Amino acid sequence: MVVRHDDGQLLYSKNANAVVPIASITKVMTAMVVLDARLPLSDYVTISTDDIDDLKGTRSRLKVGSRLTREDLLRLALMASENRAAAALTRAYPGGTRAFVAAMNEKAMQLGMYRSHFVDGTGLSSENVSTARDLVLMVKAAYEYPLIRDFTTESAFAVELSTGRKLQYRNSNRLVHNDGWDIGLSKTGYISEAGRCLVMQAVISGTPLVMVLLDSQGRLTRIGDANRIRKWIEGTGWRAVATRP
Repeated sequence: MVVRHDDGQLLYSKNANAVVPIASITKVMTAMVVLDARLPLSDYVTISTDDIDDLKGTRSRLKVGSRLTREDLLRLALMASENRAAAALTRAYPGGTRAFVAAMNEKAMQLGMYRSHFVDGTGLSSENVSTARDLVLMVKAAYEYPLIRDFTTESAFAVELSTGRKLQYRNSNRLVHNDGWDIGLSKTGYISEAGRCLVMQAVISGTPLVMVLLDSQGRLTRIGDANRIRKWIEGTGWRAVATRP
């Protein structure tokens, strides 16, 4: 689904109401819940065995026992889609993970995301589901958070652990590294059930847009689709609006 950010005018949609797994796109909602709670971003959180991914078996360079600030965990979850960082953020929430997930679903209802449901803060579970239409609402809401804009569009970041060791991370969306794109918010996602996913706020031909691409099968398809959409918009302006159910 592609819409104008300012007024919501629809440019393109296909299967926009289909309820599908959204993988790490989930982390955008995770970030909003963390920031809404106004928890001290300078507080340290320790990675524990509870943060290990036993569902998909994904790896992490954040070893058990590593201490990071909440701010750095948030940055890594958004920029590099770090699963242990997202898991630690949910666990360190008042009331724990269960309370955090409840807050995620409450936030979704507040935003009008009525076909969305969350079960964890990482997106590793295929039970984290939404629609392209709902995710447009989420991206527009998340854009109002300066830290989410900043962290999702940073090209790289070196996080310093409490031991003094530094770990270098890069943005999971390669378009952020492309000077030809003017991106205001970005998040990628992938699990096998969800395919390759991408949500962005970007300015194309001088107009801010929200773009949601879900369930791409090829490793580079979502990037290619984003570039094709950009070329189509630049070539047609707003007079040619293509829509599908």
